[in-house]
Amino acid sequence: MTQGSVHEEGTRPQSVRHDHGRNTGGGRDEGGGGTAGRQEPPGGDGRRPAPRRGGRRHRALRWSATTLAVLILGTAGAGYLYYEHLNGNIEKGERSSGDSKAHRTEPNAAGQTPLNILLIGSDSRASDANVALGGGRDHRDSPPLGDVQMLIHLAADRKSASVVSIPRDTRVDIPACKDRGTGEAFPATNAIINESLARGGAGCTLATWENLTGLYVDHWMTIDFAGVVSMADAVGGVEVCVNQNVWDRPLPGVPGGSGLKLTAGSHKVQGEEALQWLRTRHAWGSDPLRARAQHMYMNSMIRTLKQQNVFTDTGRLMGLAEAATNSLKVSEEIGTVKKLYDLGMQLKTVPTDRITMTTLPTVPDDQDANHLLPAADADTMWAMLRDDVSFDGKGGASGKDGENGKDGKGTGGRGEGSGGDGAAGEDAGDRPSDEPAADAEMDVLIQNGTRSATLGPVTGRAGAVAGTLVEKGFTRATTDASAARSEERTTVRYPGDELAGDARRVAEALGIPASSVRESTDVSGITLVVGADWRSGTSYPKQKTPEAGDLPDDSDALNGSETDKCMEVYQPYRW
Repeated sequence: MTQGSVHEEGTRPQSVRHDHGRNTGGGRDEGGGGTAGRQEPPGGDGRRPAPRRGGRRHRALRWSATTLAVLILGTAGAGYLYYEHLNGNIEKGERSSGDSKAHRTEPNAAGQTPLNILLIGSDSRASDANVALGGGRDHRDSPPLGDVQMLIHLAADRKSASVVSIPRDTRVDIPACKDRGTGEAFPATNAIINESLARGGAGCTLATWENLTGLYVDHWMTIDFAGVVSMADAVGGVEVCVNQNVWDRPLPGVPGGSGLKLTAGSHKVQGEEALQWLRTRHAWGSDPLRARAQHMYMNSMIRTLKQQNVFTDTGRLMGLAEAATNSLKVSEEIGTVKKLYDLGMQLKTVPTDRITMTTLPTVPDDQDANHLLPAADADTMWAMLRDDVSFDGKGGASGKDGENGKDGKGTGGRGEGSGGDGAAGEDAGDRPSDEPAADAEMDVLIQNGTRSATLGPVTGRAGAVAGTLVEKGFTRATTDASAARSEERTTVRYPGDELAGDARRVAEALGIPASSVRESTDVSGITLVVGADWRSGTSYPKQKTPEAGDLPDDSDALNGSETDKCMEVYQPYRW
């Protein structure tokens, strides 16, 4: 795994921007160096600038508390205690506030669909409690950043869960977004992913993930500083482990540190010590390794919760429900205790040995040493999620009989509703949707979507594919002269049922899988978007079908049942 994204605490920006020559993109952290690699020992080349003040505490714990809140609600909702009061505690927001082309996944052969939930840790200081926990009173009105982001994919059969964390300093395409509350519009940009929260709220972060992964995200949940420590205490302690004595403290040339001090071996941590574990970064060596420590904590916490029975302790149950509903802000379609309870019960059914936590594979950003880029093999993880293939190697595509996308009902399936006024030939509206027109009668628009997070667009790619189609008899194929877009996967889109057969015929002619044929209200006719997965050649390259457990080696996978994992302590922080 890349040992990246370790950098210094910065003065909170008044608006989202990059200041060249110093690191402001990493958000507010507890301090640390300004390099993207493993920290150097004191006196080495890895010296950091002096720490800037403010915003140093409790960030990492939000990540754990968000998932904890979901699990708690799965039990707290059972009695509907103070139902209306708890409903009133929950803040809600728009599911998506950005420009996203993702569509709901089609049901599998058993009529089941996967569920994707985006968990976001916000560093908002919009309350006295958050200011006290996070510092920086003078930054109270500044837009929050989403420093911790994690996607939970619950398989269609609800027998497994796959989790992916993205390091906060990973540079991605952020789409155009609009803040529904203020009406402020933000243009599309290429920046580190934690800035997406400040560009239209959690709905913009959700749209960013959808465009990055090609995956429809059903819901988001965010949590800020307030209530996090009390929720961690409510669990009664979580067991963690280190291989050596650890003391995450300031060192010459490396200021900051969480203060975590433990002897080698296993320890049950809670309260301030749990906070220290979750915000430790220096002693592990990097932000991706901090994600590993958080995953260990989360898995241990889930095991602990499953072993406990809170139903027999009414006072504790009420306290957990109160803390959870006060801490969460959720997308509006799940904004009641009943809906959160139902969601929590689905998560609760997954066995711990079928939960796999991972971190996005990354490489250093050649434009900024403090930032990261998604690695090429990250596409394998996204493909597994899109095709509902389990991360743990204990099952294939959930509820499927073999080929993903068979019958045109793969994971990139139809959206909700149809529209558009396009027609491929004069009699398109009179033909059954599965009966295509003659090739020469189809109007096909080709767009260049070959730009990716790491590579620029392939000039003339739309024209090349259009030429191939013309040679195959699709004489009405034309190109879109607009600027090149970014699409991870090649897709054929159509506006309604009357053109479904035509769209499948175009895909068949080029070797594009049926799972990449999608209904879309954003097109008025058949539209082929040549994605970053097809940068050369006249036929769509054969894609390797991901298999269960087929994760990249650098995804740092951790199974929920593993109880013998310990964190390795970076040498300068041993004592």
